[in-house]
Amino acid sequence: MEQKLKDLCDKITKEQQQRLRERKLACQDNMDNAVARYHIKRKYSYVDIGKSGAYMIDNATSEIFSIKAYGVIHRGHRFGTLDTIDNYFWGDYRAYKLN
Repeated sequence: MEQKLKDLCDKITKEQQQRLRERKLACQDNMDNAVARYHIKRKYSYVDIGKSGAYMIDNATSEIFSIKAYGVIHRGHRFGTLDTIDNYFWGDYRAYKLN
């Protein structure tokens, strides 16, 4: 699971920074704040982009959700599982499914 979380964070970082370059907003501060990090807790793992919480992963099912508030998942915003991260684009404010 930890390797899958690392892969997700690497993908989020790459696509966030790619989007910043496309929009000509790639100053060093923005690039530093587009780095994703994860924290594994007992029930959920947290993915933060910069200093802000972005996604939560249910450790039991590997489902990815966005957050309502830090530590509160938004079950209405589900983004597949850690096995299906390549089916989504992670470079915008919220991930969306690729066609």
